[in-house]
Amino acid sequence: MLLQEVLEIYQLIDQPGKPVNQIAELFYKSGVEKHNLQSKTVEEKNGSTDFIKITFPGIKGKQKGGKVPTLGIIGQLGGLGARPTVIGLVSDGDGALTALSTALKLARMQKLGDIFDGDIIIATHICTNAPTVAHEPVPFMGFPVELSTMNSYEVDSQMDAILSVDTSRGNRIVNHLGFAISPTVKEGYILRISEDLLTIMSITTGEPPVTFPITTQDITPYGNGLYHFNSILQPAVVTKSPVVGVAITSEVPISGCSTGASNANQIEQTGRFLIEVAQSFGKNKCSFYDAKEFKLLNQKYGSMKHLQSSGRNT
Repeated sequence: MLLQEVLEIYQLIDQPGKPVNQIAELFYKSGVEKHNLQSKTVEEKNGSTDFIKITFPGIKGKQKGGKVPTLGIIGQLGGLGARPTVIGLVSDGDGALTALSTALKLARMQKLGDIFDGDIIIATHICTNAPTVAHEPVPFMGFPVELSTMNSYEVDSQMDAILSVDTSRGNRIVNHLGFAISPTVKEGYILRISEDLLTIMSITTGEPPVTFPITTQDITPYGNGLYHFNSILQPAVVTKSPVVGVAITSEVPISGCSTGASNANQIEQTGRFLIEVAQSFGKNKCSFYDAKEFKLLNQKYGSMKHLQSSGRNT
């Protein structure tokens, strides 16, 4: 379990200002070596945010010259807070809360000697005063920097597969209190849902797996004028690695800028899923997609990489 880690991270990020230094110190005390933690403040016209990326070297991972694939976990979000409009951690912040809590648990596991086979890279950003934007059926949190900037700092070329964790309560598509996973997205193709991920999800929740639908619009870059479910699959527009969305969901639509919506048990359950996927992925027991079928799709129907671009000018 990682309920303790969830509560510790929550206390650090549910505050005004820039808690990134406090977060980094917590990770150093928990065993993360300084060269395995990177943080950077980035400022653009809409605001500023602090990016943080933590690498956990595996026994047989690339960091140590091995060939075991690397799993990436991205806490996808607009911001942790919307101060001064509202005070407190917003619903949209649960992507970062989940990613950082998972990272803290992994750090403590490694310190005790429990090290997975493959490398794990966890990245997110921390902004306690992000803007809000209108969206149907409920408002979203805005982005303090461009999504292209976020992708450049959060999506790492060493990631061989990516789990993108994002609060996805602001919709009427998936009505479930917990989390849900998306089909796999790779190079513009929406592929079948991974059977291995469904199995791991059932084990960690003790319930039937829950999934959510996505459309072609959802896997195209933001800013092209098309409606998007949310930003959960935006990492897929800049990588050739398979990406799966892990959506933190609710039974009713809840605005991304609502406070008081975070559920510690829900975050803990999602974090356990991420850790079990990381363990299985490093042992080559968890596949995100069928490589032979993906090759056949490209042979029969051609590349869909153009969906990773902004499209034609109209």
